[in-house]
Amino acid sequence: GAADDYRIHSGYMAALLQLDAEKCEKALSMSGTDTIASAMVLTPEQRKKLLEQYQGELLSRMPRSQAVQRIPLTLMEDEEFKRTLDGYCRKRLSKGVPSLGADLSSLLVKANNGSYVRVEDPVDVKVHPTYRLFVELAETYILNLSSTSKFATTDEKEESSSTLLWTWYFRAVLHEVAGEYTEGIALMDKCLEHTPNAVDVYELKARLLKAAGDIVAAVECLDKGRELDKQDRYINNQTTKYMLQANMDDTALQRIALFTKHEGNPEQNLFDMQCSWYELDLADCLARKQIWGRSLKKYGAVVKHFDDFHEDQFDFHSYCVRKVTLRAYTGVLKWEDEVWGQPYYGRAAEGIIKIYLHLYDNPSVTAEEKEPDYSKMTPAERKKAKAIRRKKKKAAEKKEAEAAEKRLKEAAAHENGNKKKKPVVVDQDPNGEELLKKDPLEEAKKYSAILSKYSPKRMSTWILQYDVSIRRCKVLMALQALSRGASLDPNNPELFTRLVDFGLRSADLAGDNTTVNAVLSSILPKLLKDKSVADYVTSTAAELQPKSSLPMRVAVANALVRTKSATGEAAARIVVESGINGRDVRVSTCREAFFALRGLGDETRPACTQWMETVKQRFPLITDFA
Repeated sequence: GAADDYRIHSGYMAALLQLDAEKCEKALSMSGTDTIASAMVLTPEQRKKLLEQYQGELLSRMPRSQAVQRIPLTLMEDEEFKRTLDGYCRKRLSKGVPSLGADLSSLLVKANNGSYVRVEDPVDVKVHPTYRLFVELAETYILNLSSTSKFATTDEKEESSSTLLWTWYFRAVLHEVAGEYTEGIALMDKCLEHTPNAVDVYELKARLLKAAGDIVAAVECLDKGRELDKQDRYINNQTTKYMLQANMDDTALQRIALFTKHEGNPEQNLFDMQCSWYELDLADCLARKQIWGRSLKKYGAVVKHFDDFHEDQFDFHSYCVRKVTLRAYTGVLKWEDEVWGQPYYGRAAEGIIKIYLHLYDNPSVTAEEKEPDYSKMTPAERKKAKAIRRKKKKAAEKKEAEAAEKRLKEAAAHENGNKKKKPVVVDQDPNGEELLKKDPLEEAKKYSAILSKYSPKRMSTWILQYDVSIRRCKVLMALQALSRGASLDPNNPELFTRLVDFGLRSADLAGDNTTVNAVLSSILPKLLKDKSVADYVTSTAAELQPKSSLPMRVAVANALVRTKSATGEAAARIVVESGINGRDVRVSTCREAFFALRGLGDETRPACTQWMETVKQRFPLITDFA
């Protein structure tokens, strides 16, 4: 109800503290469990004023409200915080609340320019005092519950055996946020030994297995949990997601089809229901498998959904005016103004751009197979080559005919069973072959322009805008993309890579154009900190710290070799010697680092071997670097 609506609590806090209009707007735009107290740095007087209200009047009037019980945790400090947190955890562990770990993880924040930002990287999480308090409480609970079935030895009440289960679960979540995946998996095994039919435990174990590098084992674990409750749509969807991430698209379709209409094509049903998450994950899966046409088709399906959202807004005009639902209607109109900036649309557009840029860089991917030169063959070779070509052509035609016949049969069966409904539209290009025939650079340009207009605060927008512009030889547009990206995050590794690339290529691209050269000489030095490209790369390498992000270290190593500022062996040491104790160390970034090391030259082979051994210390379940 309204008592647990955190946006209402944010508005209440803004009114109580008499904040200005800008902060009130910010309060109303918050989501999840964020409030004024958790997002903005307040003075001691303001915190005290809010705390008095929540512990006094609001708690007496709404004693069962979860929000009223939780919000004081964001206002307390020191012993008062520890005492209240202890009671908060005990109550939820006794009830068996799986979300306790995720709930408390949102309290891991640090002040930054007058507001709080979440602490998410394991490097920062482990040293956070609040995290250490969580661990201390969890370890104490486990010790006492294991020996006395009580949270504390002085307690009178004994807890049920399930309380220990959820305490282990809570501790495993804390292992997860700290990047301690092996320890978390060990606790999950204890949980399953205790209660083999706990579906939530299977989900968390799968999450830990995936983070530890074994996505196949994660799929098997989650699917086993799904078997325990086949009516649970959420766990079925999670299983489908993991299967797509493991490139098991056929099996994933079977799982998601359990909750679609049983007649007709499940993928068509999902399209009709505008199931964007499935289509995006499937498109990503197909892109990894280099099935470019179908991948473009799925990304395009999501784009089509947003086109429909935009067109459907006109259906609500007369209805909303007649029903006088104007507040909700203005909210919809504001959302429609930013519809092309929504995360799902951005992800689809980015996927399309990346595929078209890949096709532009590798035209042989879509080039039709050319007929061999028979004049240079002997009669026997010519006869054999023609037979092979006929056989391939016949097999392709047969496959296409069978697919077309299957689509027609499905459509006919659907119409026979649903005579009153509209006939099913048969897709004449299910594999997206027509999309592959389009001009890749023009298509990438189209979507890049949309993102630049509607998603200017996304770093990926300007990274892709640069990639498109530099291929079109649009120097000033590429420079603008770098400048806009630097205003968002000047330390972004992808931006650094492209800035070095632009610095090395800009003179050749600009040519003798005096206007372009004047703009370049005005802006580019600011981006390079008034240094040459080689000096900029060298100084950036000197500024790296042991805990600098892994992608940044990889970007600097590549740049050192490209600018000939260091040998491949010396550049590799920047990545390898810092190990895996820095920020942004995940299975995916470790794999990218391995491929980068391998690309620095033959002299880096020992570094590649050393890197693989180092990574396996942190991610022992990782099976390969493919």
